[in-house]
Amino acid sequence: MKTVEEIYETLKAGMAQRAGFVPEDGCDLAVRLWAAAAQIQALEIQADWVLDQSFPQTAEGIYLDRHADMRGLTRLPASKAVGVLRFYVESAPAGELRVPAGTVCMSADGTRFQTTEEAVLTPEVLYADAPAEALEGGAQGNVVAGAVNILTACPVAVTGCSNPAAFSGGSDAEDDEALRERILASYRRLPNGANAAWYETTAMSHTGVAAAKAVGRARGIGTVDVYIAAESGAPEEELIAEVQADLAVKREIAVDVQVKAPTEKTVDVAVELDVGDGDFDSVKTETEQMLLGFFSGRLLGMPVRLAELGDKLYHLEGVENYRIISPAEDVDGDATVLPVLGEMTVTQMGA
Repeated sequence: MKTVEEIYETLKAGMAQRAGFVPEDGCDLAVRLWAAAAQIQALEIQADWVLDQSFPQTAEGIYLDRHADMRGLTRLPASKAVGVLRFYVESAPAGELRVPAGTVCMSADGTRFQTTEEAVLTPEVLYADAPAEALEGGAQGNVVAGAVNILTACPVAVTGCSNPAAFSGGSDAEDDEALRERILASYRRLPNGANAAWYETTAMSHTGVAAAKAVGRARGIGTVDVYIAAESGAPEEELIAEVQADLAVKREIAVDVQVKAPTEKTVDVAVELDVGDGDFDSVKTETEQMLLGFFSGRLLGMPVRLAELGDKLYHLEGVENYRIISPAEDVDGDATVLPVLGEMTVTQMGA
């Protein structure tokens, strides 16, 4: 890309060749040439930008979305973390005590969660659970057990709240690089209405499906098993039935297609971190949140590589060094298997 100065000098040289004189710097004609040079450079920048958006290898944002649309793909949206909220009372109620759906609780960092069903405390019981989800999609909703402990509006007689298990399944919207890889993969594995790529693309077109893997001849000649996963992990029966009904209509003639949930493989993760003079507790929270987000439904059929985990750990703000204790080696991928996070342990190196 030429600079404005280079373009200006080219224009001056052209002027001298055609007019027989060189305009002096600062004169009206020189100012006009400088303005023209700036505009020419802006047009060159715009032309380069347009060229970049014309190809999926370099396009960004909504222009990359349009390339994806041409391949029958859509950017995966942000998903909400899901879990359970537990509500406590100091003394058992005499009758039923109901905590309505939509009750909002909050973690210390301000992330909000709401119940999706009501919780009912029965007589002689000091707590009740209700399914809940983060109010907003994104990885910030992935929090460890016990992190959600602030009542934003206290229901009658309820004195406290908590989450007995981690909230997981929250993820940010698919970034450009991940979407770009899927677009380019769709060119390398062209769906033809009969191959694995077609079955996977069709399954992924359903809202709620974060990943899909097709296995040909899974039960013999003329059979295809399609394994799907939701962002939070194993898919609901309703989602499986929805994809099954769609593929049953679109499948090849005389092909038996079954849509299934993958087998879950628990992966325990234990890491040690060196944070130097930093705050270990805050880095630990970030690490736990990263791990909860990493082990999502998008891992279906994928290996868990220590190198990838290490790269994510090392690039967390505040981490100066790390050691992965578990798993001791890479976990191989299998189209029928979804790696899920088991016991998670984050400790300080040298403590």
